[in-house]
Amino acid sequence: MVESLKLSIQLFPDKRTGSNKQYSFEDVGLGAFALFFTQSPSFLVFQQAMQKKKGCNNAHSLFGVEQIPSDNHIRDLMDEVAPSYLFSVFGYIIDKLKAMAYLETFRSYNGNLLCTLDGTQYFSSQKIHCQNCNTKEHKNGTTTYYHTAITPVFVSPGKDQVISLPPEFITPQDGNIKQDCENAAAKRWLNQYAPVYKKLGITILGDDLYCKQPITSLIHEQGLSFILVCKPDSHKTLYQWVEELQAIGGVQTVVQKNWTGKTHQIDTYRFVNGVPIRDSEDAQDVNW
Repeated sequence: MVESLKLSIQLFPDKRTGSNKQYSFEDVGLGAFALFFTQSPSFLVFQQAMQKKKGCNNAHSLFGVEQIPSDNHIRDLMDEVAPSYLFSVFGYIIDKLKAMAYLETFRSYNGNLLCTLDGTQYFSSQKIHCQNCNTKEHKNGTTTYYHTAITPVFVSPGKDQVISLPPEFITPQDGNIKQDCENAAAKRWLNQYAPVYKKLGITILGDDLYCKQPITSLIHEQGLSFILVCKPDSHKTLYQWVEELQAIGGVQTVVQKNWTGKTHQIDTYRFVNGVPIRDSEDAQDVNW
């Protein structure tokens, strides 16, 4: 993985000019990776102290860092680098996990890999902001600036680990007047990566926010399956169909009794196939 990261770092734009290049860009990139890999903001300072005291450090032995840059130097240079420069590393990891047959241990319903989409906020401030911020105006006249992203991962029931996939940043798009949103970002991710991962056999998971026909139709068009949360308040037409079908015996029920080792647990499932996701002539039929 580190070797793949080094290849990506070779393509990073370097804003430095002249002879002000005490640290190689590889060391800067690897230093940033080491910092986040260990989830320790004091990691590099500790490594510098270790190097001075013992003549060796973990940054070199674990990640191949030759000279340890400061946190500020890393921030200054990395701010110029778009995250997309690193996306090839995700592909490298997926290919390796596939070659090792590790992906097979993640397969679940229908033999597919479960890919969950969800948005997460990773920055918020009422003072610091940039041109890529989304904004929220408050009634008291203040503004909150924030950054969010969709962080897709492969998940599997019973597994504590997840396999990360390239994120999609929810950020103002060139030529668009409206703010970016999670649904628009999800469409961009699906258009770019569904053709890449489709051959693996993918089922998209998501909350009610994604359970809208523009998203479900796109998932279907891209050759993927989906299991999405569907709330009654936001899908009144669908639930009206379910209620009417229930009244005439059109909803099937399955009851399963399971022994947990201590008690019996009864699970009740209701399902119906081919109900419209919305109230329109072109409504997509879905299974509930």
